Amino acid sequence: MFFIGSWFFTGAALVQLILAGPMTVDVRGRRMLRADWLTASTQFFGTLLFNVSTGAAIHAHVVSTERHYVWVPDSTGSVAFLISGTVAIVGLYRIGKLNKPRSRDWISTMFNFVGCVAFGASAVGAYVSESGATADALLANTGTFIGALCFFAASALYLNAAKPELQPQAA
Repeated sequence: MFFIGSWFFTGAALVQLILAGPMTVDVRGRRMLRADWLTASTQFFGTLLFNVSTGAAIHAHVVSTERHYVWVPDSTGSVAFLISGTVAIVGLYRIGKLNKPRSRDWISTMFNFVGCVAFGASAVGAYVSESGATADALLANTGTFIGALCFFAASALYLNAAKPELQPQAA
């Protein structure tokens, strides 16, 4: 189930990356990476690692394989999520919206960041010891669930944002 879900997750991250627009922008005569593109590309990379992790989990029958091909990509992907969430907050600061907690951008960014932290906690809980025991299965599953809910909430805020405003027609 997680393996199939990981592809939808990656598909959503790819859409986010496409919608993020160009990679760079000119700022005072210098070419700079755009924070929204960097956030989206880092998060997309994290979802690809999540695909590797969930795919490997299906075939991992030995502890060393599980530790190397399941936990390492999962934890690395979670670090990528944390980086992307941090970049998003820095981007929010740079555009002057960090102090606007009622704005859609602020709320979405914070939901996204909490989701990134939840996925990080999930990776900590999913750590596989040399004996093959999972550190904290409840934390791993709860973190994944909360992270997914937060990512969904962050994106749901923008479902109607692309619709043009309806203009009253002149009589």
